[in-house]
Amino acid sequence: MAIKIRHYLFIILISFIFSLKVNAQETDKKTSLSQILKSLEGQFNVQFNYAEEAILNTDIIAPSKDYTLKKALRYLEAKTGLEFILANDNVVLIISNSNNLKLQTLSEVTVAGYIVKGINKLNNGSFEIDISDFDILPGLIDTDVLQAVQAFPGIQSINETVSNINIRGGTHDQNLILWDNIKMYQSGHFFGLISMFNPQITQRVSLTKNGTTTEFTDGVSGTIAMETEKFINKDFKGNIGINFIDANGFVDVPISKKSSLQIATRKSISDFTETPTYNNYFERISQNTEVENNAMDIVNSNKQFDFYDASLRWIYIINDKEELRINFINAANELVFNESINEESRESSLKQNSIAGAIYYSKLWNSKWQTTFEGYETDYKLKSINANVLDAQRFLQENKVSETSLKLKIYYNINNRLSLLNGYHFVETQVTNLDDVDNPLFRLLVSEVVRTHGVFSQISYKSKDRNTNLITGLRYNYIDKFKKHLFEPRLSFSHKFLQNFSFEILGEFKHQNTSQIINFQNDFLGIEKRRWQLSNNNDIPVIQSKQASVGVSFNKSGWLVSAESYYKKVKGITTQSQGFQNQYEFVKTDGEYNVKGLDFIIRKQLNNFNTWLSYSYMDNKYTFKSLPEHSFPSNFDVTHAITLGTNYTAEKLKISTGINWNSGRPKTSPINGIEINNDEINYNATNSEKLEDYLRIDVSALYDFKLSKTTNANLGISIWNLLDKKNTINNFYRLNDGVVNEIKQQSLGLTPNVIFRVNF
Repeated sequence: MAIKIRHYLFIILISFIFSLKVNAQETDKKTSLSQILKSLEGQFNVQFNYAEEAILNTDIIAPSKDYTLKKALRYLEAKTGLEFILANDNVVLIISNSNNLKLQTLSEVTVAGYIVKGINKLNNGSFEIDISDFDILPGLIDTDVLQAVQAFPGIQSINETVSNINIRGGTHDQNLILWDNIKMYQSGHFFGLISMFNPQITQRVSLTKNGTTTEFTDGVSGTIAMETEKFINKDFKGNIGINFIDANGFVDVPISKKSSLQIATRKSISDFTETPTYNNYFERISQNTEVENNAMDIVNSNKQFDFYDASLRWIYIINDKEELRINFINAANELVFNESINEESRESSLKQNSIAGAIYYSKLWNSKWQTTFEGYETDYKLKSINANVLDAQRFLQENKVSETSLKLKIYYNINNRLSLLNGYHFVETQVTNLDDVDNPLFRLLVSEVVRTHGVFSQISYKSKDRNTNLITGLRYNYIDKFKKHLFEPRLSFSHKFLQNFSFEILGEFKHQNTSQIINFQNDFLGIEKRRWQLSNNNDIPVIQSKQASVGVSFNKSGWLVSAESYYKKVKGITTQSQGFQNQYEFVKTDGEYNVKGLDFIIRKQLNNFNTWLSYSYMDNKYTFKSLPEHSFPSNFDVTHAITLGTNYTAEKLKISTGINWNSGRPKTSPINGIEINNDEINYNATNSEKLEDYLRIDVSALYDFKLSKTTNANLGISIWNLLDKKNTINNFYRLNDGVVNEIKQQSLGLTPNVIFRVNF
């Protein structure tokens, strides 16, 4: 009996072990859905568009390599319960019916690889840059977010900086720049030459030129919204990298199944070495400033520059209905040098700093209702100490912005095709400006506060065949200080027809209460001359815009042809905000500008090659009724701009080269032969001439390789302005001792960069 019992136990044990082995073998064959999708993207040359939460923690056995795309999609539907829709030639939408996911409408990709892989056109009229899937652009090897957005037609920087991005002829202060829905008042390191937003923690960038959703205010020219990852990574991952400008690191730490923490840091390496890239950047920012050329016999020495940034994102899934997220960012630039004459020496400095934090809470009440709460505090400070050793004088300047925002959003799904968004938004903005001189004693401190209450409502419609999309709504704003009421309609409509064609109409009314002014050319040592100010509804009006655009595109077999015409009117601008350096430099008045333009792009994908050509036409004119010249070309009126680029992408190697050309920005010259009149420069008609054409050729290459089974690395090189073309990006004139002198600002010359990154 005992022997039989032992025999049965032995059989049960063997059976149990065998079942474990079989189960283990089956489990070993299972793969994460995200990896399967990446494999299918490479196999069928398609792109999957989905919310990360929809595929999170989904492991299945991969479909057979022999399957066709349609058969593979049906297999995935059966195994996951998700819906896979082939939207066009190369885009697959993944839709979830789970009540445990977010109810917010997911913007769907209509054109994948709009310029290069990772840059997509969405059905709401905006564009996205998917950093995790990003290819490579000419001159860029470490995805600089604000440099990358300049690849789109209609967007450029008139002076090659990320702190002066011009969207369809607007000024940089007219751009709403968001990092995880926190408004940022600083955008660049090296005082504008590189972005201050670390691409290692930035997952996605959304660019909206027109047709903004009603939840957003500010940004009368456009919106650049950056986002971190919104899902929890199950495994620890990170990377460290170094280039000719900075050293940086990133980690994504899973704290538990419900929580993860991401941290990214970056710091300049100028403390340790000065590379050719650093020297070129420093020379570029110090051109025609007190740092480069000081008065009389004053000698500048011990020049030091440093920058750093740190960003953090913590996410916690409370339960299947609630989510909490916290964000933090801190970035700073500092320039220090000594001004000396004879044996006396004084230190001058310029510091720029941003610090911000935000909280996000979401609750899904049921399959129809969801609410979210967003709150942030953002603070910006620009401070300079200008030491005048000749007059034994210290000039202190400060510009501070402190903003608090609270937003409540309510989502309601009427059905699978119709949804509503309603909400309330409160914003309090305080701007403080200080000018302080110690000899003779002078102190001017001005601090102002503006509070805005906003109520918004929006409806989204999507046809059953997903060919027609409509998003329209209204935002009401009340500015309590001025007792001002503003109604702002928004519209985004797109329709796909004849299988490969699409038509789009976009429109919006917007406003903003903040702008940047340039008081004098020696503000903040001449390096960062712009300071933020608040509207006072008098000589500094609330800026208001109206914009409309119509576009059509064709997309088939790797070909993309897209054209969009637009009209934009922005009123309430001031002469001080436009950067005049001619007869209107010190004039204070307000006016408007009107822009008519066309953005066009043609792109062809063929195997591993991708080539694109973009063209922008713009007619941008000011109207200042109180000036002697009522109407004249805008300072940002670059009539023609062309970009030609090509990429080659293999499994481990990416190469890109491109040409950038434009017809030059406007300039105002003295009248030849009678340059001086009444001891002042005698100018021609304002902006009646153009600088010489701008031309730049960039190249970049990136190579991926493995260091071990779990560690891979990237090695890249880029060259900005390969031909070392001496482009003049600005000029102005000064009267010295009865002689008119022309001062020119040159672009970056040939500037190399090298990056090495280890991913683990």
